[in-house]
Amino acid sequence: MERVLITGVGGFIGSHVARRFMDEGYAVVGVDDFSTGKPENVPGGVDFIEGDLASRSTMQRLPRDCRRILHLAGQSSGEISFDDPVADLEKNTVSTLNLIQYGLEYSVERLLYASSMSVYGAVEDAAISESRPCQPLSCYGVGKHASEAYLRVYRTKLPSVILRMFNVYGPGQDLSNLRQGMVSIFLAQALEKGEIEVKGSLERFRDIIYIDDVVEAWFRSATQARALGQTLNVGTGVRTTVGELVERICTHVPGASHFVQGATPGDQSGIYADVSAMKNVLGMTAFTSLDVGLARFVEWARQAKLA
Repeated sequence: MERVLITGVGGFIGSHVARRFMDEGYAVVGVDDFSTGKPENVPGGVDFIEGDLASRSTMQRLPRDCRRILHLAGQSSGEISFDDPVADLEKNTVSTLNLIQYGLEYSVERLLYASSMSVYGAVEDAAISESRPCQPLSCYGVGKHASEAYLRVYRTKLPSVILRMFNVYGPGQDLSNLRQGMVSIFLAQALEKGEIEVKGSLERFRDIIYIDDVVEAWFRSATQARALGQTLNVGTGVRTTVGELVERICTHVPGASHFVQGATPGDQSGIYADVSAMKNVLGMTAFTSLDVGLARFVEWARQAKLA
């Protein structure tokens, strides 16, 4: 079996991606330091290494025969990135540089990088394509943008795919973390308190994509030849306001309500993706609707609470 290296394998997205690759017959080597991920998320059968990829000692423990790297590890909150910008840089950029060096040394065929919509910064109210200049507003976004640039520096020797992910949600998301993941934060508050605190205007808007669609994008990007060298938005192309989102969550959690208070540092007022490139390169044309995804997420959350 071909071995793939998946970083952040104890995280929400990384664990889902790992399961897909194992289902497809790949052997998965997984890495996580559990700074945000959880041991119970690591799928059974993963050849697991615990460690921080910003550390040389962790890099020295990685096997030398992984032909593909899927780099999903890192600090993933714009708000938290302001708490300790140096730590954010280490988690998101130094780790990427270390993996680039690993990839060059051991002739890795492809490195997939989990970037973010945060690299764009403040944008106009229109679908944003990958060609738009990036002016990130948070330390997190700066680190992601820097990592993209490093990958482009080495792209002739280390082929890569950059995936700029928008607002991902779904079963398995950490409902205890109220500083990362708009949908999960709102759902956790609705289920626990019956009341959602919205930090910022209800007129803000996002592109909200279900976890299964994200996993599909990662698998195709890792296995299709035409994805090499691409920078792709991973979203749905649908503009959803925060007000619409909380109303839909309240529909799925009867009795829940919401109120507006404060704001989030470095937050984008609104952004949604132009997904033409993802559709053309990866052949993805249909996405899980928000109502269907929320119904699945709420059902999972209720079952998890009972377990």
